[in-house]
Amino acid sequence: MATNTVRAQQTGRTRPIKINTITDEDLRQSLREGWRDFMSLRGDIFLAGLIYTFIGVAAVVVAMNGRLLPFLFPVLAGVGLLGPVAATGFYELARRREKGQDVHWFDFLEVRKRSSVDDMGIVAGVLLAIFFVWLVVAGALYAALFQWVVPDSLRQFIDMVISTERGWMLIGAGAVIGAILGWIVLALSIVSLPLLVDCNVSAADALSTSWRAAHANMGVLIRWGLIVTLLLVLGSIPLFVGLAFVLPWLGYSTWHLYTRLVDRDSIPAKRRRRD
Repeated sequence: MATNTVRAQQTGRTRPIKINTITDEDLRQSLREGWRDFMSLRGDIFLAGLIYTFIGVAAVVVAMNGRLLPFLFPVLAGVGLLGPVAATGFYELARRREKGQDVHWFDFLEVRKRSSVDDMGIVAGVLLAIFFVWLVVAGALYAALFQWVVPDSLRQFIDMVISTERGWMLIGAGAVIGAILGWIVLALSIVSLPLLVDCNVSAADALSTSWRAAHANMGVLIRWGLIVTLLLVLGSIPLFVGLAFVLPWLGYSTWHLYTRLVDRDSIPAKRRRRD
């Protein structure tokens, strides 16, 4: 269970939401509980499968088009940066199941009726901006190393990347920059989107709470980020179909991780959902 409540200093007129420090056991327990949710609500597999298979294949088709080929791998890697946005429907399903309500796969879409949907849009906009920053940085890095030489085929592009010194420099620099941006996305989203599904708070409060929770649990959440990355990579093989399993599981697990990271009793009653 979560331990050692962390009390943030008060800033402004709104009392900050308290956060907890967690352990690796909380990660394991969240994954187990997320799997149980997934096995109880398997109807969502079709929705997640259709959405993410379509997005993934479309991204590949676009990136394979001529001069955009150097963006192929950045696009594939960057799709994970937007995963938290796609998971908001799973947070709603997990919240309903937690309250003992009847849950159906189509309740996934009920999140759009939340009073905080505009604030969710703000958080989604922030994550989308980070995704575009990643694409710009990846493009600039490729241009600096290869002078924007456009390969004739995917095979030639892969050979350029893995068989040349400049290619390995591209891989190394891209991995470092991707890890930094990945941490920023994780720190901003791990609590913010589940909190907006769970309570009536502002985007600023949600992002601030998420940032504090992430940095109070940096070591544990870095390991969580590695787990998420590994599962997303495995789920993308082949043709993103595996994400129909991985995305719901991670979505439900993230909800249970949120309930451990945040002291929900510290949230004023007027800001909690009553349904």
